Amino acid sequence: MRGIAARPGVVARLQRHRHCGGPRLIPRRIATLSVHTSPLHQPGTGDAGGMNVYVVEVSKRLAALGIEVEIFTRATAGDLPPVVEMAPGVKVRHITAGPYEGLSKEDLPGQLCAFTSGVLRAEAMHKPGYYDLIHSHYWLSGQVGWLATERWGVPLVHSMHTLARVKNAALAASDTPEPQNRLIGEDQVVDAADRLIANTEQEADQLVRLYGADPSRVAVVNPGVDLETFQPGDQAIARARLGLPQHAQVLLFAGRIQPLKAPDILLRLAADLQRRDPERYRDLVVVIVGGPSGTGLAEPHHLTRLARQLGISDRTRFVKPVGQAELAEWYRAADLALVPSFSESFGLVAVEAQACGTPVIAAKVGGLVTAVNDGESGILVPGHDPADYASACAWLLNDPGRLEHMRLGARKHATEFGWGATADRIVGVYSDALAERWASRRRVSSIVG
Repeated sequence: MRGIAARPGVVARLQRHRHCGGPRLIPRRIATLSVHTSPLHQPGTGDAGGMNVYVVEVSKRLAALGIEVEIFTRATAGDLPPVVEMAPGVKVRHITAGPYEGLSKEDLPGQLCAFTSGVLRAEAMHKPGYYDLIHSHYWLSGQVGWLATERWGVPLVHSMHTLARVKNAALAASDTPEPQNRLIGEDQVVDAADRLIANTEQEADQLVRLYGADPSRVAVVNPGVDLETFQPGDQAIARARLGLPQHAQVLLFAGRIQPLKAPDILLRLAADLQRRDPERYRDLVVVIVGGPSGTGLAEPHHLTRLARQLGISDRTRFVKPVGQAELAEWYRAADLALVPSFSESFGLVAVEAQACGTPVIAAKVGGLVTAVNDGESGILVPGHDPADYASACAWLLNDPGRLEHMRLGARKHATEFGWGATADRIVGVYSDALAERWASRRRVSSIVG
């Protein structure tokens, strides 16, 4: 499936990159595919989440390195302009594929033909070789990339972001398994891609073990965090701005509200803490920032009902998704951030919180093992028993000295993840994929000659 297309004109720029140590093939322009969610959408609701942040931040930094980026995404409104400049050197192309509204992510496989047609038409407006490389995100985009790479004769680099087999092996009680068509589609993308980018060593192992990926084509590149936006600040000022009590113990969940992310654990652990010691936790406040997503759309008011049933409605605040600057304020205002997900390929929220100096209590699953330095920047909890999370919170909240130590450790750990380093490593992956393609072409040419 990774055969050499006969189409001429694919020429990558040869330049010296500061982290490469020698001349490397660097693409002039890449086509980034993000079918099911736009980088222009607000993370935290619908299908917009960490992947959106990833695509935005990496694209901006690739552009800063001199690589033009064009992001293809499905148009979700009729009045969207065909092309939007998201940042200097970064364009977003809206492709019409199916009705603008009313399509869920599960409906999109039926629109991949239309989306692919739009991508191919955009390239056909230029001379052959306009795009030097394709980077697809999520399996739906990988399906489109699979066809485009054969048509254009350029490398396909793919980022899964989440894996169906991993999600199905760790479902929340109220969640539904990923369908068979996704399992098949992921297998096809793994086979078609010139390179697979895994967020962590754990994900790389899963690609090899569960999908039969060739280890030589899997590269580990940790996602990053915007260390300028997400940085420590005065907690008292943040709480004043957000209307939170100064002396409260504030627990925060940020992200999409769906069973996979397990935000209900935050409510249950808060109720547990109050039962254990009503006096100590009389000022406890729970904040949930985000909106319904995925299977969570079936019961969008589930958490408000649960808070009422647990008797903590007066201590719970539900906040709609916010931009990154305001989200950083919520992190700074919190004592602890909770990431109790059943599955995470990385856990961007965990790193953002730590960058703000807020320790994280997270599930010991997937990429969270990398995102959180257990015992230094936060605590990893095996399983999903709310009592265990309550105990972890109490261990820190009841010891100011220990909590302060974790605050310092949180920021220190987060500084190991920067988007600049992520983009640099991705450029290295691109270079390897381009070099392999060129080597294959030379071998074919020598045989034909």
